[in-house]
Amino acid sequence: MLRRTRNERERLEHELLAPAATKSDQSVGRVEPEDPDEFRTDFERDRDRVIHSKAFRRLKHKTQVFLNPEGDHFVTRMTHTIQVTQVGRAMAVALGLNETLTEAICLAHDVGHSPFGHTGEEALTPLVEGDWLHSAHGVRTLTLLEPLNLTAEVLDGVRAHSWRIDPPPGTPEGWLCRFADRIAYLTHDVADALRADVLSYHDLPTEALVTFGATSREWINTMVTSVIEASHEQGEVQIDPHHLEVMDRLRDFMFEQVYLRPEGEQQKQRAITVIQDLVRYYQKHPEEVPDSYTVPDAGPLTRAVDYIAGMTDRFALTVHDAIYRPTLLDS
Repeated sequence: MLRRTRNERERLEHELLAPAATKSDQSVGRVEPEDPDEFRTDFERDRDRVIHSKAFRRLKHKTQVFLNPEGDHFVTRMTHTIQVTQVGRAMAVALGLNETLTEAICLAHDVGHSPFGHTGEEALTPLVEGDWLHSAHGVRTLTLLEPLNLTAEVLDGVRAHSWRIDPPPGTPEGWLCRFADRIAYLTHDVADALRADVLSYHDLPTEALVTFGATSREWINTMVTSVIEASHEQGEVQIDPHHLEVMDRLRDFMFEQVYLRPEGEQQKQRAITVIQDLVRYYQKHPEEVPDSYTVPDAGPLTRAVDYIAGMTDRFALTVHDAIYRPTLLDS
């Protein structure tokens, strides 16, 4: 057996990791300073805090693409997060980047998601000032609603894991989460669409099959390898330009054929109605929002949005049913 203290392992990071890697002992730090752990680095403590958080546990009952799907093998936010983390760690190890920081960012990246996936973002945006973004709410969750006092590097990775966010991540490990997220969701969303008979294998773009392979395993391997090789060659995290173009076209295809398909519009509108009804109800009854789901000085709308954004899909449906079904029966 070995007994490796934090100091020893921080020293090993400088010896074993790439010069571009974010080293644990060079972290910007936390908002509230803490005494260091005897054995764990700061990024390991962050990873552990995320795994033990309530927001992380709720991911198992939050939608990825198909709302409240039947069947045991559809992807949820939890299984998506695990896959993103696996992809991110694999790339970090191959590139000599900080595996633990990558893991912490990937595990935390989606904790701010509302019920019903990106439909929840669409439902909440008209009710608030500006766009309601799950990435920003993830930072709010980890700093205010369930304050974990994480390092600045992990919070930055959560803030900027989405490609629509600017400025981009400030660490190469944050960039790995960006790529891992896209690799994971493109791959498993196609698999789910095939499983749900929304797509057939022959519907898939020929260019994607020729470029990435015939199976999900081949797709992931091709994309991961592309990131590793391009990043090693260029000295910063990126992917082969042709592969990125094919991924972008595949993403456009998925929006047209799966995410925004007309057959899902009724289900989508139902989800939007549930969320917006709940926000309006709790805005009128802020005293019914549990204090543990918001902050003491929040106004009625913020209290309502904090509460609903933290709900799982099935809890949101149950609460909506409890509030509005008696009204329907009485009418």
